[in-house]
Amino acid sequence: MPSSIWLIIVIMFMFLVLVLAAIAAGVWALSRSGVLGGTAPERTVEPKLELEDEALYVVRKRYALGEITRDEYEALRRDLET
Repeated sequence: MPSSIWLIIVIMFMFLVLVLAAIAAGVWALSRSGVLGGTAPERTVEPKLELEDEALYVVRKRYALGEITRDEYEALRRDLET
């Protein structure tokens, strides 16, 4: 008889862990969707860059990727900023 009580306690504990995991997964899913105020990746809006800012962004990105040298970057940046 005492062994069956321990079995019931273990099963109840496992059920409690399962319920808590389901609740945590639900809260996580709702927060990712934006329902609970989270920031879903598809809901973030990037501001539209002006043409000059967009050109500088492209130059910076090309420099960061190693597509242009530092001298080329500086020359392009100076041209775009004037």
